[in-house]
Amino acid sequence: MNELPKTIKYIVGIDEVGRGPLAGPIAFCAFKIPADFKAKGFGIKIRDSKLLTPSKRLEIFCLLEDLKKKKLADYAVCLESAKRIDHINIAEAGKSCIKRALEKIKAKPSECMILLDGGIKAPKKFKNQKTIIGGDRKERAIAFASIIAKVKRDELMCKLAKKYPEYGFEIHKGYGTKKHRELIQKHGLCAEHRKSFCKNLINLTK
Repeated sequence: MNELPKTIKYIVGIDEVGRGPLAGPIAFCAFKIPADFKAKGFGIKIRDSKLLTPSKRLEIFCLLEDLKKKKLADYAVCLESAKRIDHINIAEAGKSCIKRALEKIKAKPSECMILLDGGIKAPKKFKNQKTIIGGDRKERAIAFASIIAKVKRDELMCKLAKKYPEYGFEIHKGYGTKKHRELIQKHGLCAEHRKSFCKNLINLTK
């Protein structure tokens, strides 16, 4: 990253999980660390957060949770439900999550550099923001956000699996795997399915 403006006190990494599934919410995390975090010895190294095993993700999540408890970092995870995604569309759901997550960590536009993965953007009032393709492999703050969002969403999908055991949410986490589609064919859609994402399965709904 290039040298930051002198007014910048924090770096905020933002990433999302769950844009493509047929069921469950979309989850965004905003992870805030001091701009001089490298000097503070955040000794957590990640090359590609998406390639981490579930156990490794949980291990890193616990380290990040500890940083939050010690007030060395902060984060917020915001979700939009399948019903809400159907109502306002996935893009608007993402914008809502980002806005609320930044509010929860009390991110001030004048103090924060916002780093976002892929094609997502923060509200326009955040003048210091940068969207980075493959950001979770290039910027630690984005990778941290990615890990937290993934752990939190997976936990929720496992809870939903207990409510809707016939769909195997604990296995595929709502993504459109062959098995998941077969189970939809057998059982129809439940309240946690995104109807707007299941249009090609419309003949299977009840």
